[in-house]
Amino acid sequence: MKNIVLIGMPGTGKSTVGVILAKRMGYGFLDTDILLAEHEGRTLPVIIAEEGFEGFLEAEGRMGITIDRESTVIATGGSMVFSEAAMNNLRRNGVVIWLKTSLAELEKRLYATRETRGVAAPKEMSIAEIYEQRRPLYERYADLTVNCLSGTDNVVHQILELLDNR
Repeated sequence: MKNIVLIGMPGTGKSTVGVILAKRMGYGFLDTDILLAEHEGRTLPVIIAEEGFEGFLEAEGRMGITIDRESTVIATGGSMVFSEAAMNNLRRNGVVIWLKTSLAELEKRLYATRETRGVAAPKEMSIAEIYEQRRPLYERYADLTVNCLSGTDNVVHQILELLDNR
């Protein structure tokens, strides 16, 4: 069975939605942020601090091209879309779903946690600038888009409906 690949900004709920979606579908679950941290032996903020933004993107992309799963919900890091090779690998056996969240909501969610969660972006960029930089990439790679307006269960329900109608 094809994988379900969740893309979107940090703080949009990819991991939370992914775990519940995987349970409901009887799929496995993979969080690429956790996979990268385990592979590197460092947390995401440490990788970013030590390797810089570009170095982090390179490490994330290298890891993304190695993923070979079936029947798995894959929650990608928000910056995975910068690696065309990784995204092409994930699309090869997956349906890519953009969890689209409003900028106002993202700013609320990321205000206090941007540094500790390891958002891959130059420090001087605002959340709005990061969003505007990534939005065209999310649009490019998404097979389906879900507007994350109200609650995790609602988002999971929307995804399941979209997949059933596909």
